[in-house]
Order: sequence, then C-alpha cells, then structure tokens
Amino acid sequence: MTMFDRRRFLGALGATAVVAGAGAGSLTCSGAAGAAGKDLPEPTSAKLPRWRGFNLLEKFVARREPAPAFREDDFALMAEWGFDFARLPMSYQCWSKGDPAEWLKMDEAQLKHIDQAIELGAKHGVHVNLNLHRAPGYCVNPPDEPLDLFQNQQALDAAAHHWAQFAKRYRGIPNRRLSFDLLNEPKDIPDAEYIRVVRALVSAIRAEDSSRLIVADGLRWGRKPVPGLADLKVAQSTRGYDPMRISHHKANWVNGQNWPEPTWPLVEEGKPPWDKARLQREVIEPWKALERLGVGIHVGEWGAFQHTPHPVALSWMRDFLGLWREAGWGWALWNFRGSFGVLDSQRKDVKYEAYRGLQLDREMLKVLQSDA
Repeated sequence: MTMFDRRRFLGALGATAVVAGAGAGSLTCSGAAGAAGKDLPEPTSAKLPRWRGFNLLEKFVARREPAPAFREDDFALMAEWGFDFARLPMSYQCWSKGDPAEWLKMDEAQLKHIDQAIELGAKHGVHVNLNLHRAPGYCVNPPDEPLDLFQNQQALDAAAHHWAQFAKRYRGIPNRRLSFDLLNEPKDIPDAEYIRVVRALVSAIRAEDSSRLIVADGLRWGRKPVPGLADLKVAQSTRGYDPMRISHHKANWVNGQNWPEPTWPLVEEGKPPWDKARLQREVIEPWKALERLGVGIHVGEWGAFQHTPHPVALSWMRDFLGLWREAGWGWALWNFRGSFGVLDSQRKDVKYEAYRGLQLDREMLKVLQSDA
C-alpha cells in the first residue's frame, strides 16, 4: 500500500469511526444502522473487553480460485444480533505462494480484501482480529508446510515479514478496532521454542507499530496458557473444545467417526465425568492463574460440530458461556456460516428458520444472545 493509499484508507476508517461514535447504541440494536452508533471498548493486553462473535472463513484456506472477499452481510448480521467481534483465521497462501522462494511476495488484490474487512468492522461496530491460521512454516491442519517455523529461520523470517507488513499497513488504526492474533493453535512443543517464535513475531510488529494489540494462542492447540510470554505484554487466546467427544462428535479430522453418541454431562467408562465443575477446574482455572499475571484472555474458537446432538450441544454451550461470563472473558464461535455455526450448519436434528436466504438455527442463536 502506498502512503497515499494508506492515508486514504485510514481516512475512510476515521469517517466510519465518527459514525460509530455518534451515539450510545446497545448490543441489542435492531439493525446495522443501530450498530454503527455503538463504539467499541478500549482494550489493553492486560484486560480485554468481553468481545463476543464469530470466526469468518473467507481466507481460511487457499484454493485454485482466488479467495473471496469478506461479506458485509456477515458484519451487518453480527451487529444486528448483538455481537461485536470477528476473528479472521487466514492462510498466507491466499496472498502469497506456498513456495519458500516466493514467501515474501504479497498479492495486493487479496490484501485489499483484508482492508475492506477492517473497514466493514468499523462501519458496523465489530472488532476485527487478524489471525494467521496458516503461516509460512506452520499450520495445525494438513498439509505440512515445506519448512518448519519452529526449527527454520527462513520460515520464521517470512512469518515475521508478513506480520510486519500488516503492522505497517494498518498503523494508526485504534486497538479497539483491530488486533493481531499471531499463530493459530501452536502444537505441543516446549514453551521455550514457542516463546522464541512469539518474541520474533512481536518484535517485527512493534518495529512498525509499537502500540498494536497482539494476541498469542496458547500452546497444545490453544489449550495451555504460556506464563513465559507475560513480560511481552501480549494477551492470550484459549479454546472451548473440551471435551472433544462433545465438540467434535463424528469429525473425521480427529477420528471422531466411531465415538459413541455423547451426553452432557459426559460420562465415560473408567474416567471422571465431564461436567461444568470439571470445565471450571481444567479449562478455566489454569487461565485465571495466567490472568493474575496481567494477561488478558479471550476464547478465540469454540463450538460443537454439526453431528453433535443439538440438545447436548446447547446444554454444553450454556455451561461454557456461564463460566466465561463469570470469568469476564469474550469468545468467538467457530464459525458463523457453516458446520459449527448458527447459519447453514446442516444439522439433521434442527428445524431451521429461513432467514434472508440462509438457514438459521434460531435456538442456538438465542443461547448465544443470552450472553450478549
């Protein structure tokens, strides 16, 4: 982005910010126009707002065709329904090639789609959180990257380059509108290996924008807090997928096809039952300990796959929402439209409501709105 383009882009965001700050709308506004009257709270790395919303997947994976732009209807609907957070889990291959020799080249046309998403967030009062779901050198999903971010300096340098370019491109946009989530769900590796990578990425960002709000996912696929990052003044992101028997019933990518049909609470032979109390002990309390070190917490992903029996999924969701409300944490459902979401989820045990050309799971939406 040229300096002229950047100023024009920031100017456009400023104009929408004026609209957003013009009134004191509530989270239960009746439409997008009402959402534009609601300004977003100011975050810090030590205390994040209770942002609640969804993951939007337009750039989640790269395909043969160019990845599509983000949809304004999604932002408008989220705001209309009382939500204020959109996490964008993205593959760098949407704007760069997967060949390490090409890693530093970035396609301007694709980057403009991200510009537009940030503008849409400003227009509709929705915080935008950019996430590298696939970074040069790492992705939790197959296929493996050609070089390993945690072991190879070229991969780490490339990931740092991408974040530096985003930091430069979006410098000056307030943190209440935009944050960076460095790397989706790092695997189960020693803390020191992950901390070294995070420090490099944070350094690259802060060299271009010293004030950008940064979030680091927990280790072990987002489940394990990392106290060794506390001195960096970055927030951390956890997950709401426990137990997997509930959240990923019949999901083939985790070999869940043969799991018996779950209940909630979940009783497994020879194992302690999963219930709200266990979620509190094992999923909430370790992160509350991290929070006491001055680290803000947000739940970047959660939800139940389309084959989890709907009453079970909703009961489990209510318990998690209650725990996060007590903890003071926000969350982002995976996803908005799709197999975990409130729209077009293709569940066989739901009576959908036809809604603006989409199939709405009204019952799930009401459960989520009860926490908004």
